Amino acid sequence: MKIKKNDKVRIMAGKDSGKEGKVLQIFAADNKASIEGLNLLIKHLRPRKQGEKGQRIEFPAPLSITNLALLCPNCGKVTRVGYQFTEETIGEGKKIKKKVRICKKCGKAIE
Repeated sequence: MKIKKNDKVRIMAGKDSGKEGKVLQIFAADNKASIEGLNLLIKHLRPRKQGEKGQRIEFPAPLSITNLALLCPNCGKVTRVGYQFTEETIGEGKKIKKKVRICKKCGKAIE
């Protein structure tokens, strides 16, 4: 998945289009993400006990990942994500290939 938790994204479609926020949660099975402070819905809760008041709870509803664009932390622009394999040496000459997300505009690693 190209968008991960704690990434900064911009909403490209919907009622909050053009706004930016941080990804709180990813729902991989549904291809949806929840963004902090955006796409807020209100849920009304009835009182459970006698004498208690009802409540209105605001919560960020999940958005489709297709309506989100990643903001590069290096160049600050909306970008597509590419992948690149890098080799790292660990300990006594052991080499490990690591898959890294790359910004398509500036070419730097996103992490």
